[in-house]
Amino acid sequence: MSENIEYKRPDGGTASGFYAEPQNNANAPGIVVIQEWWGLNDQIKRVGQQWTDAGYRVLVPDLYHGDKALDEKEAEHKMNELDFGDAATQDIRGAQQYLKADSDKVGVIGFCMGGVLAVLSAMHNDETDAAVSWYGIPPDEAGDPASITIPLQCHFAEQDTFFPIDQADAFEDKLKAANVPYEAYRYDAPHAFGNEDWDYYDPEASKKAWQRSMTFFEKHLKA
Repeated sequence: MSENIEYKRPDGGTASGFYAEPQNNANAPGIVVIQEWWGLNDQIKRVGQQWTDAGYRVLVPDLYHGDKALDEKEAEHKMNELDFGDAATQDIRGAQQYLKADSDKVGVIGFCMGGVLAVLSAMHNDETDAAVSWYGIPPDEAGDPASITIPLQCHFAEQDTFFPIDQADAFEDKLKAANVPYEAYRYDAPHAFGNEDWDYYDPEASKKAWQRSMTFFEKHLKA
């Protein structure tokens, strides 16, 4: 089952997103899937459906509220206009609360812009039981990585020009220093290597990252 739904934000406002659940399991563990800078498009819905096929309830928040980007320039503009703090603590946290109403555990996974927001959810949202970030690193002013107490998995691209690998090094140093329960993987691939609709897609790297993400959530959400 899949449908577009509306749900409540913690501040009482209304958000919307794409919801799907596995057949005959309305109490399965939940995963909030966070979009890239393109918006809630067909590609990110397919990502959500992959998690539903793996046995999870899924909610993909529509962070652009109905808009989608059709090219990189427009996508960058929309991403730069986004209030990341509001998106993380309201739209995404509201999605987590929606899933928590029927799921004991809820994880969050994001890609690019969504990868940043997945880490912010790990920092700031009490509902986060596990988080996975694909090629997204938050700026220092967004919060302290040392505050993360839940399991975190990161996937970094060695050829990333959006989030250069030295940023990943610095971020990982902070996680290590704070004894955050994390694991990190690096791939000889460019940014957005997991998006099959974009020029940078790397099927080998994507397959490895998917397998690791699946194993991670299996351990931390289904155990």
